[in-house]
Amino acid sequence: MEIKSAEFVTSMAAYAPPKPLLPQIAIAGKSNVGKSSLINCLCRRKALAKTSATPGKTRLINLFLLNNAFHLVDLPGYGFAKVDKREKMRWGEMMEGYFHNTGELRLTLHLVDIRHEPTQDDLQMNAFLRGMEIPFLVIATKADKISRGARMKYLAPICRGLQVQPWQVICASAETGDGREQILEAVEKALSPLE
Repeated sequence: MEIKSAEFVTSMAAYAPPKPLLPQIAIAGKSNVGKSSLINCLCRRKALAKTSATPGKTRLINLFLLNNAFHLVDLPGYGFAKVDKREKMRWGEMMEGYFHNTGELRLTLHLVDIRHEPTQDDLQMNAFLRGMEIPFLVIATKADKISRGARMKYLAPICRGLQVQPWQVICASAETGDGREQILEAVEKALSPLE
């Protein structure tokens, strides 16, 4: 799959099904894991999704229209320590509202930082996706920070924590474009009509 067109549609504090209703691919992950950078990398656009060195930038559900065929849903980053409990609760409700109210979701890209073991929030997200029977794919971001030879060592705790096999995880880097083709293949497969 190649992304030929990508445009920002809207931001919302509470999920409302967009019109027209199209298949959706969601992106979830903790604050500063590289969701916006990955979106820009997939779409080959520098500033489609706003990136920031400050964690917790995405506080709304951001909707993008890709190839005039499907929506990419950028969910708020979770687990950012510098927000108060009320804000965290609001984010949690926003995420839950999205997952409970969308009927168009085909796949969730669950992003984790390859350099760190999954956090409690990552484990909760994983348990939530499994509990709701939402198809997901684990993407280990920032792979350019680790040598190829060392990746397996870093993937082991991620695989243990998120109960996936190493071949089920895509190592990705928004810097080098690593993993881009594999992610787009998985997205294409998820979007193809059910036989």
